[in-house]
Amino acid sequence: MNFFKKCMNQKWFPYTVASCSAVLVYLGVSHINLLFKGIAVLGKYFSPVITGLILAYVLHPLVAFFERTILSGIKQNGIRRSLAILLSVMVVLLFIAILMIALIPQLVDSITTFVSNLDSYARSLENLLNNLNVQAGNFHINLSGIIGKINTFLSQFAQKLPQAMSQIINVSAGIGKGFFNFILGSILALYFLAGMEKLQAGSVRLMKAFIPDSFYQRMSTFWSTCNDILKRYIAGDLLDGLIVGIVNWFFMTVTGMSYSVLISLFVGVTNLAPTFGPIVGAIIGAFILVLVNPIHALIFLIFTIVLQTVDGYIIKPKLFGNTLGVSAVWILVTLVVGGRMFGVAGIMLAIPFAAIFNFTYQNWIQKREAALADKAEPPEEE
Repeated sequence: MNFFKKCMNQKWFPYTVASCSAVLVYLGVSHINLLFKGIAVLGKYFSPVITGLILAYVLHPLVAFFERTILSGIKQNGIRRSLAILLSVMVVLLFIAILMIALIPQLVDSITTFVSNLDSYARSLENLLNNLNVQAGNFHINLSGIIGKINTFLSQFAQKLPQAMSQIINVSAGIGKGFFNFILGSILALYFLAGMEKLQAGSVRLMKAFIPDSFYQRMSTFWSTCNDILKRYIAGDLLDGLIVGIVNWFFMTVTGMSYSVLISLFVGVTNLAPTFGPIVGAIIGAFILVLVNPIHALIFLIFTIVLQTVDGYIIKPKLFGNTLGVSAVWILVTLVVGGRMFGVAGIMLAIPFAAIFNFTYQNWIQKREAALADKAEPPEEE
């Protein structure tokens, strides 16, 4: 260990690390497909462990809250931590149970009704398109080509629907496997939460054994800031999606629109993905409503535009405040790059990644400016 620290203090060490890093980056970029395949294989085998770490990370603030408040009088650390974990799990299970009792019956009813009326919805859509073609003909506009393609798509969709049952079975098997991994991850999360301090202490000892104390302090500050940004973003994004979903459900219920619970669930969940998520939710909701009532679909789209405007300029700034401090351009760039490289996960984590990158960049700029200012100062005269 001391030998490694001595090497880090040598002048040649930074250049060696930079050279090796450049070679690794070149190999990674030139074999990017193999790299992603390797990550996917590792993720497949370690998915329960990764799930457990994520669940432990999400539940830890709730566990810490119970330890600071309700259970603060208990002196034994092990008993206090076990009771805090038990209370946290009970709160999460109670929330899930209430959500299922409130949503599942209505979701099942909405999906059953939608599937049973799918043929009539298709005929209604076909009649709507034909009427639209007739009305367009009065203005000498020919829509027959576009409508023919839409009708062909609907016919092919109806023919391929029975064939999709085998795919549904495969998807169900995948869901079952994912549920089993989730159960294993939940069990591992309990162990991770129970031994969180030991894991952190072990990580600190390992890092201090290989790196100087000054570098460790900088790394500790960096990871603490990243952790704070990520927690603030996750909490704010979940609350924002919940607010948008509830407001959408209330509006659809008051205006008498069909499938209010089903569509609002889509809107709330897709709202978690920044920028592109609300667009997907609006398309799904409008597609379902246009089969039932085209006027409702138009009203829904108008309301969605208004709701997303209010959400973007009022709700999200109130929730996130100025804690992230990322410009819209950087967010858009990270959304596009993250989505192309990592799919849905890249889109979901684009904003916190942009905030972390912005924090690192601003910190580096401030240090460089301070260093240049020190060099520019003339020496004091004796």
